[in-house]
Amino acid sequence: MKNEHPNEKPGRAVSAASPAIVVADRLSKYYGQFVAVREISFSIPEGQIVALLGPNGAGKTTLMRMLTGYLAPSEGSAAIASFDVERDRFAASALIGYLPENGPLYFDMTPLEVLRFFGEARGLPAAYLRERIDIVARQCGVQPILDKPIGKLSKGLRQRVGMAQALLHDPPVLVMDEPTGGLDPVQIRQFREHVRSLRLRKTLLISTHILQEVDAIADRVLVINSGRLVFDGTPAELSGNSSLEERFYELTRSDSPGLPEEAHPKDGDVVGSGSGR
Repeated sequence: MKNEHPNEKPGRAVSAASPAIVVADRLSKYYGQFVAVREISFSIPEGQIVALLGPNGAGKTTLMRMLTGYLAPSEGSAAIASFDVERDRFAASALIGYLPENGPLYFDMTPLEVLRFFGEARGLPAAYLRERIDIVARQCGVQPILDKPIGKLSKGLRQRVGMAQALLHDPPVLVMDEPTGGLDPVQIRQFREHVRSLRLRKTLLISTHILQEVDAIADRVLVINSGRLVFDGTPAELSGNSSLEERFYELTRSDSPGLPEEAHPKDGDVVGSGSGR
């Protein structure tokens, strides 16, 4: 029997009818004459893991900052569980765990101090905060290093602390920007295993320029190039009859026919199926 839900992976059930929990509506960001992001629209249903793929400088980080409320869009809007990220920022941010590329960690503090600081800043009650610190420390494997200065930890351990911070308030949406950057192969594998452990309970948007990440963890792929959304579909649809590497090159090369202004995909004309939109 044909799989009616191409995004579905073993062990989880993502329905096309699931309500959208993350929505980008014609998001754009301009810096003078420079266009960082132009009219990007998509929606992500609950329980989906989405890889945001693109070359360096494509606009991935800018898009993520607009989705999480850290950067105001020049045009368009973003919403988390129907809360407008600009108008209802506090309500939206309560539903997001954000791990930027260079995590919000203070090297002279310990992981325990950092988690307490962020928990108190979010207004978590003391008893609940203690409970959540215990849970995320166990989930992220940072219990043995809770009292060590962050500045003395390896990149991989600091990334785990950053993940614990993002999970601390138990948000339904996780947004992670290049989370495997600088990690060694063992640490990358551990990260992937952790993401898989979250997939039944969270909606994840993970940016990367590493193609192996797409096949390893994603249900769906959004490809951005030169600030434009040029593909929206499943990893299988992205690779098609060729390899992921070849298709990625075709979509993002400088002489790609998708790049000139007049040829950029308009609303409803993005390459791929747009699963979950």
